[in-house]
Amino acid sequence: MKLKALIVDDEYPARKELRFLLNHFENVEVVGEATNATEALTLIKALDYSILFLDIEIPGMNGLELGKHIKELPNPPYVVFVSAYDEYAVKAFEVDAVDYILKPIDEKRLGQAIGKITKAIQQKANAMGANGAGEAESGLEPVLPKANQIKIDRIPAEKQGKTILVNESDVIYAFTEQDYVYIKTFTDKLFTRFTLKELESRLSSTTFFRTHRCYLVNLQKVKEIVPFFNGTYTLIVEDNDKSEVPVSRAQTKKLKKILGM
Repeated sequence: MKLKALIVDDEYPARKELRFLLNHFENVEVVGEATNATEALTLIKALDYSILFLDIEIPGMNGLELGKHIKELPNPPYVVFVSAYDEYAVKAFEVDAVDYILKPIDEKRLGQAIGKITKAIQQKANAMGANGAGEAESGLEPVLPKANQIKIDRIPAEKQGKTILVNESDVIYAFTEQDYVYIKTFTDKLFTRFTLKELESRLSSTTFFRTHRCYLVNLQKVKEIVPFFNGTYTLIVEDNDKSEVPVSRAQTKKLKKILGM
């Protein structure tokens, strides 16, 4: 069971340290970062996070206020507050926080918090399995995951330590490079924690086409189609670099059919 984590802290060194420590836990994957409550809420509504590591003192709405909002969401993530101050601990648990960790973070203490959440998720899964038949017979409908309730046409990506929410229409293509996945907009190359397969499922299938095992392109942004070696093609796209996107031989026939060539 892989726990998807979101880190919310306005200080980059603090986010970097926590991400480093979380990398030591095989069952935790950090898939997002936010610097304030507005960014955090947008990300939480876009992705189904398991854990939220939340600082108290963040710009605008503070961590406790954000915790109250999260508590009201359908299927909210488990919240672990991470703070340099201990005076907020009581209020933190009033918004159903699972744990409260003081900075500087101790790795063992972090492991205890993750252990609590892992156990809680397992118990919830066991309870749902045991009660599933009874709920079906009583006419109660299961609660849908929030990923099925709220969808936005933006993709979280990272730039200079910040999470950028990229409009789907601004994605020109996505590609893999040295085992990492990047999104190319008109001017920027942005790192994303999605796999290409995950991006393919999130982005519109009527606009985005997998030209190659390493490339996913927005066909609305293709400017030229250039014949290449052995029946393949190269696509020239509309970014500031006039980038070239390869089309594999296996995908060439599909592309020609889509474009009516």
